[in-house]
This record gives sequence, structure tokens and C-alpha cells, in this order.
Amino acid sequence: MLYYFAFGLIAFAVTFIATPLVRRLAYAVGAVDAPDRRKVHRRIMPRLGGLAIFLGFLAGVGWLAAGFREIEAVLIGAAIIVLTGVLDDRFGLSPIAKLTGQILAASVVIAYGIRMEFIHVPFATAGETFEFGLLAVPITFLWIVGVTNAVNLIDGLDGLAAGVTAIAAATMFVLALGLGNVPVAIMAAALVGSLIAFLFFNFHPAKIFMGDSGSLFLGYMMAVLALLGFKQVALTSFIVPLLVLAVPLSDTLFAILRRLLNGQSIAAPDKKHLHHALIAAGLTHRQAVLVIYGLSAFSA
Repeated sequence: MLYYFAFGLIAFAVTFIATPLVRRLAYAVGAVDAPDRRKVHRRIMPRLGGLAIFLGFLAGVGWLAAGFREIEAVLIGAAIIVLTGVLDDRFGLSPIAKLTGQILAASVVIAYGIRMEFIHVPFATAGETFEFGLLAVPITFLWIVGVTNAVNLIDGLDGLAAGVTAIAAATMFVLALGLGNVPVAIMAAALVGSLIAFLFFNFHPAKIFMGDSGSLFLGYMMAVLALLGFKQVALTSFIVPLLVLAVPLSDTLFAILRRLLNGQSIAAPDKKHLHHALIAAGLTHRQAVLVIYGLSAFSA
């Protein structure tokens, strides 16, 4: 256990040191988030926080890339995702440009052989396994892009996306540890360490936002860690990552349905996500975040 704790501690230390520096950088380059009618904050806030999270994660696991092919693949894809997010935080990319970055990152992962190749149903008679065959590649693309955007969409309150992802990553760590999946356990431990450090600056009242550089990176990491878990033919089947990520995935599903029923583009922003509804119901900013943390922990 101390072996994995070391990865988390390294990631924590680097993110904790890097976040104030990234905050200054965000102000210097103009990567800031101005308030508007659909946002909760009331003053200009620095973005790019995802860069600090990524640097911590990279410090924690990057030196192991040569020894673990899975970590090498994840880091290359993550670099593409973070670069896409950084450019969006600074310049405001179009949805097509952001999607292109996600597809490129997913392509790297798939090229390394990390794919959703089957669904194992543990409660079926004799534990039936359904092979995807030629559909494995498109299903993997949909999974990575879908989960990446699900986490991106819940990043609407201080500390929300970071906390929910930390809970999910901690759950992935426990699952990977029990199954002896060393690469996933290492990456999950480092990710948890980075996120805990970032929450010191991002929990309400936040001093910095993670921006798309963070929310896209976290969504990508959740998608890929879940995919790597599918290599185990056991209870890490399709249902487990769905339960671990139940809050962001369900919120995304309802957002898509809501926009379709209202005749809007599914990419159109609104102020009707779960966290908005909780605040509208009378909860404070912190209370709404803590309620969603509770829901995430329960599903995890």
C-alpha cells in the first residue's frame, strides 16, 4: 500500500506547488472566466487549473511510462487532451475543434490496443460474455468521448468535478488493487493525489477553476481507467464504471434529452444541470457540492 501512496504523495506535492504558479500564468495570458447569466461565480476567475492537475499526475507516473505500455498510451492521449483544453481555456475553441482533440486522444489509446472488446455479465447464467468484434473500435471512441464530455458538463460549481472525479478514481484504485491491476492502481492513486491537492484551491470559494484543461483531462482519465479495467474478466464489467460515474453520466444523459425535447443543440449550454437544480431548491453552493459528493460516494 505504501508503494501506491508514494505515487499519490508525489502527485499531491507537485500539484499543490504548481497550482498557485498556474493561477498566475492564467492571469498573465488571459485564460480567465468572466461571469455571465448561466454561471454561478460573480467575478473574473483564472482557469488552466487542469494544467496543474496534469503536471502532478505526470510527475507521479510519467517516469514509469517506459515500464508500463498502458501508462505510456494514457500519457500521450492525456497530453493531447490537456493541450486541447489549454487552448480552449485561452482562446475558446469551437465544439468541433474540441471534439477533434478528443478523437485524436482516443485514437492514440485505441492504437495501443486499449479497447472495449466485450461486456462481461456476472449475474447471467454461467457469467456470459458478449464480444463486440468489429464494433470494439467505434464503441471505444463513443465511450471515451462520452465520458470525457460527461465530466466536462458537471464542472459548474467550485470543487464539483474535482471531488466527484476523486471519489471515482479512489473507487477505481480499490477495484484495481483487488484485481492486481498495477498500472490502473498507480494511475488512480496519482490522480487522487493531484485532485486532493487541487481541491485546496478549488473548493468553494475557489481561487482557480480547472477549466476545460482540467475537466476534459479528468473525463478522459475516467474513461481510460475504466477501459483498462475491462481487461479483467470479473466484476469490472460494463456496469461497474457506469455506477462509479453514475452522477456525471446521468446528468449528461438528461441534459441531452432536455435539449433535444426543447429543440436545442445538444452542445447548447444551459443552467439546468443537477447542481443548478440543487441551488435553485435552496441549497448553498457548498451544500449542493457536498450532496453530489454523497451521491457519487453512494453509487461508487
